[in-house]
Amino acid sequence: MSASAFPLHTAIVMDGNGRWATARGRPRIFGHRAGASAVRRTVEAARHLGLPVLTLFAFSSDNWERPRTEVSALFVLFREFLEAETARCRDEGIRLEIIGRRDRLPARVLQAVERAEAMTAASSAMRLRVAVDYSAREAIAAAAHRLSPTSRAPRDDLARLIGGPDVDLLIRTGGEQRLSDFLLWEAAYAELVFLDVPWPEFGRDHLEGALHEFARRQRRFGRIAAAV
Repeated sequence: MSASAFPLHTAIVMDGNGRWATARGRPRIFGHRAGASAVRRTVEAARHLGLPVLTLFAFSSDNWERPRTEVSALFVLFREFLEAETARCRDEGIRLEIIGRRDRLPARVLQAVERAEAMTAASSAMRLRVAVDYSAREAIAAAAHRLSPTSRAPRDDLARLIGGPDVDLLIRTGGEQRLSDFLLWEAAYAELVFLDVPWPEFGRDHLEGALHEFARRQRRFGRIAAAV
C-alpha cells in the first residue's frame, strides 16, 4: 500500500458485542469481555501495520440509557482494561488519549484514565484515542460555545477546539450502517467501510481488508480527479 493511499486516522465503531453474546445464549457482558479481547488484537495489529492514529468508539453518551447493571459492568471492564494494558501501550510506544466527557465517569475509572494518559504521554509511535461518554454533537456544541463571536476563521477554530484529526477511514462492525453520533466533524470526508461482522470476531484480517478497500478508492474531496 503506497503512503498516499494509507489512512492517517482510522476510526472504528465497535458494535455487536451484546448481540453476539445473546446469539450464543450468554449474557451481554460476556460479549463485552470478548470485545475487550478484540480491542487488544486490533490495537496490536494497528501498531504493527503502522497506523498513526486509531480512534475506538467504546461508550456513547446515549449508552447511559442502557440497564444500570450493564453500564456498571462496562465501566468495570474499561477500568480493568486500562490497568492491564497501560504499561504495554507505553512499552509499545502507544499514546493513550480518552475523548468525551469526564465529569460523569466513576471516580476509579477517571483515576485509571488520568494515570494511563500520564504514563503514555511521551509515546509517539501511535495515538490510541478511546471515545468514552462521547457525543459528536456535544463536542461540536461545546467547541462552538467556546468560540469567540468575533472569530475570523470559525471553521478552523472549531476544528482546533474539537481537537481530533480528520478521519480518513471509518470502519463500523456489527452490520449496522450509521455513524451513531461519532466524530461527525472529523469524518466529513472519511471513507466508510461497514462490516457484517460483530466486534468480538474482528481481527487483523478484517482491518487489513478495510485498509485495502481504502487504498482502492479515489478520494476527491469535492474536486474532480485531475485536480486531486
